This record gives sequence, C-alpha cells and structure tokens, in this order.
Amino acid sequence: MAHTDHQTLRRVLRREIAGTIGLLTDEHDFRAMRRYRSFTFDDHQIYLRQVEALLKTRASQGSHTTVALFDPQEYADYCAETGLDPDIPSSRTRFTAELATTGPTVPYQGQPLADLVPVLVDEAVRQATWEYASTLLGRLGTCASCGEDIGRAAFTRASDLLVRILDTAGPGNRHLVCSVSAIPETLLAVLHADQDDEGALRLDEAEALEFTTVLALGIATKSPGGLVMRTSAPGTTDRVYGWRLRGEGLTPLTAGEVFDAYCTDIETGDLISPESDVDYCVPPDLGEERETGGHHH
Repeated sequence: MAHTDHQTLRRVLRREIAGTIGLLTDEHDFRAMRRYRSFTFDDHQIYLRQVEALLKTRASQGSHTTVALFDPQEYADYCAETGLDPDIPSSRTRFTAELATTGPTVPYQGQPLADLVPVLVDEAVRQATWEYASTLLGRLGTCASCGEDIGRAAFTRASDLLVRILDTAGPGNRHLVCSVSAIPETLLAVLHADQDDEGALRLDEAEALEFTTVLALGIATKSPGGLVMRTSAPGTTDRVYGWRLRGEGLTPLTAGEVFDAYCTDIETGDLISPESDVDYCVPPDLGEERETGGHHH
C-alpha cells in the first residue's frame, strides 16, 4: 500500500513541477548531439515525433511545459565550464534547467511542433540580436568632449523617440519595425503595440527593450537605418509610414520612399506587389524640432 502511495505522490509532484524540454530544432544540431553515446536517438524526424508525443502526454496530465532551444555548442561550453561530463543524461537535464531561466523559451500550449519551432527560433534570434546590440552599446564608452556614457545617452534618446512615435500614431494596433545596418550585419527589431477597448496600449516589455536597444545602437553609431510603422484599426485602411535614421534623430520618409521600402523584399531585393487596402503616407510630426539638441558624439 505504502509503495502505491509513493508512486501516486511522485506522479502528483511530476504534475506540479513546471518542466522544460530542451529541443534540437534542426538536423545539424541533432547530428552534433549524436556524438554522445548516451544520446540514444539516431533520426531527427523520429526524435521530433517523440518530443511531440511527450509534450501531448504532459499536457493531458495537466503539466505545464516550456520548450527551450537546445544549442549543442552552448551545451559543450557549459559542461566544460562546470566540469560536468557531457555524455550523461543528468548533465543535459541541468543544462536544460539553466536554459529555462536564461535561454529562449516558448510555452507549449498544444500547438503542433511544426508551428512551435519557428516561434522558438524567432525568439532565439530576438534574444541574440538584443544581447549583441547591448554588448556593442556597452563598449562605446564615454564621449570625449562631455564625458557622458554614449550607450546610455543613446538608449535614453531611443526611448524618448519610441514614446513619441507610439503617442503620435493613430488609433488601433501598431506594428513597428526598426532596421539598423550595423557592422557586420543588419539588425532587425519588431515591436507590437495593441490597443485595448479603453484605448490603452499593451506592450511586451521584452520586445520594447529589444527594440529600444537596436534603435539606440543605430543612434549611437550613426549607422544607416530606418523605422517603419503600420497602424491597423477596424473599419479603416491600414496606414504605413516611416523615418530614416539620421544622426541622433529621425527624418520622415516620403510616401514614395515608404512604398519602395515596404514593397521590396529585404533578403532578395525583389519587388513585392503592394497591398491594395494600405495607405502609404507621410508620418505625423513627432512634436520636436528637426535638429535635436544635446551632444553630438
């Protein structure tokens, strides 16, 4: 009798614990893990099916599971730093537990794995972009002429611009994209701001932080870049407008420039046909003088 009670308790506990599963999203990462003898899978598709079955089982038992992106290189580094043997399952478990707090994760809510994986990969790209932009901002040091921390000043400036952009937008949901042609690659950040029934804006704080950091990097390094805003409200035409990054400020794009920016595929440079129900227009005034005051680092 006591034995069954223990089993029941264990099952209950397992249900109570919020679990994290580290997922090998692509074939290349999967192959890298096969060098460990204790990693028993030898087919990526079968592995993905097994993970999906496990996620479904846990969900049916009422367990909440978070899916984290498992990176074999990061895992090897982690084991080297902590002195763990990478070829035992408990090391993978410890690394996965660490990922739950620091790495890119997505909650499993019954969606097919084929839908969850792209979201997880996007999350990883977002986090990497933010970390990269933060590192670059932190390395800029202080201004030779005024002693101000360049990165911090640019972040404050970017926050101010973002608030003005959101405040001057028309009613409805806003979708904002910032691209900065930093060295060595273009950084992209996306921000969604949805308006609730009372007219208040709802922002994802992590998204807002990432967006501001990328914009700040563009301002601090005077890199070429731009912002494009799309507003959508029921019963009205979507409006699209934008700005070019110019020094510490933003210069409005003409309707034609926004049209060109929106109707060109960033990856290939090919033209994309314009949407018929979209108004490509000039941005509202952000309510500040064209040439900003403050220091020009």
